[in-house]
Amino acid sequence: MNASIDEPQFRQVCGHFATGVVVLTVVRPDGTPAGMTANSFASVSLFPPLISLAIDHAADMHQLLIESSHFMINILERRQEAISRRFGGPHPSRFDGIGYRMSVRGLPILDGVLTAIECVRHQIYEAGDHSILVGRAVGSEVHEGKPLLYYRGGYMDSGPA
Repeated sequence: MNASIDEPQFRQVCGHFATGVVVLTVVRPDGTPAGMTANSFASVSLFPPLISLAIDHAADMHQLLIESSHFMINILERRQEAISRRFGGPHPSRFDGIGYRMSVRGLPILDGVLTAIECVRHQIYEAGDHSILVGRAVGSEVHEGKPLLYYRGGYMDSGPA
């Protein structure tokens, strides 16, 4: 075992853990929807129902997510790789041509997602070059399908339907 680990090696090691892919959505102060792809989603607690997300300080939505009192986690279905790429890249209008609707609380839910979880900001922790956003689930919906997975730097299909 190595006595130390550098950034590229740590990225490679952590890449051996398959993760689901989500798109976080919020509404900007001017009322327009905003979203970004993440794969750092995890459940934290059943009582109360808490989740966590690690948001890179360099992410274009970092400040908006930290300041938002509510946010939506859209868990992508296995056929939504294009949506993940759209919301993960520098696209200036990520919602152009993307189907979505607004939740009861006014947050964007992407069409075709496997699950949507509406959250209220619970706590924020600083951790290295990321902020850990902890949210309390206040609403959800679940649909049929299989999750989109990310593994070793690429997308994977989660298997037969």
